[in-house]
Amino acid sequence: MRLKQIMHSRLVTVLGVAVAVAVPAVTLPRMPHVTLWPVVLGLLPWIVGKYVLCPLRWHALTASDLTRWWHIRAYAEAELLGLFTPGHVGADLWRLRRLNRAGLNGADALTSVGLDRLVGAIGLAAFVGFAGTTLPLRMLLVAFGVALLAVVAALVLRRVRPDLMPRQPLPRPRVLAHALLLSAGYQMSIAALLLGSVAATGHEVSPLALLGAFGASQLAGAVPGPNGASPRDAALVVALAALGVPWAAAAAAVTLKAVVAWLPALLLGGVSLIVTRWAVRRSVLVPA
Repeated sequence: MRLKQIMHSRLVTVLGVAVAVAVPAVTLPRMPHVTLWPVVLGLLPWIVGKYVLCPLRWHALTASDLTRWWHIRAYAEAELLGLFTPGHVGADLWRLRRLNRAGLNGADALTSVGLDRLVGAIGLAAFVGFAGTTLPLRMLLVAFGVALLAVVAALVLRRVRPDLMPRQPLPRPRVLAHALLLSAGYQMSIAALLLGSVAATGHEVSPLALLGAFGASQLAGAVPGPNGASPRDAALVVALAALGVPWAAAAAAVTLKAVVAWLPALLLGGVSLIVTRWAVRRSVLVPA
């Protein structure tokens, strides 16, 4: 109830719009000269990957009667709210809330979002592993370590508190393989956006090397930070510089990548949030 009051408050709405306008307004004038067409071409497949493939992956891993369109809308809303919070934590909280309101209990909702995150991490590590770097292997080991701990915790919880266990069955291997395939498609869209962002500064790097740099930067994601100024973004700047991209161009490419992420989030997630808020108010005002 408290989270609902915060998310639907006018203060949060005003702050969200202010941040969405302030980030590009402050950042873009400080960047060196860039050509926007490459990043636009890279942005288009990334939008498909982020706002279509990722929700479809989440839908495949969620044992419920909720439609694909429901997952696409809820994911878009979550991405917008995630940009407002360090470490993108607001996205997962919003997805949990949407699942709870749709009728899933806490354990099933947590399993849904947790599986989606885990499969995404494994897909990233496996896909970036084709770049030949050793860092994604560490990410893969960490992902499997987290999965092993989750299995042990589930076994203990099943014995101690069986009432807290998810009621829905876990996805079958075929469903997991389908989710990993969708995750691989999303990683390809990330590569397209990164290539476009670097090309917009007038530089070129190998796609495989770029994927390796991106995978290495994800290790810094354990330390939360705002979108565009997080340790993960700083690590990506360092990784691009190590590939031969000048520091100014590397910083501009990472900043540009962070800025353009606001555009689809504000358009898709913002519109969906407005529609959702209107529907909630209408359900309150109109008696059943």
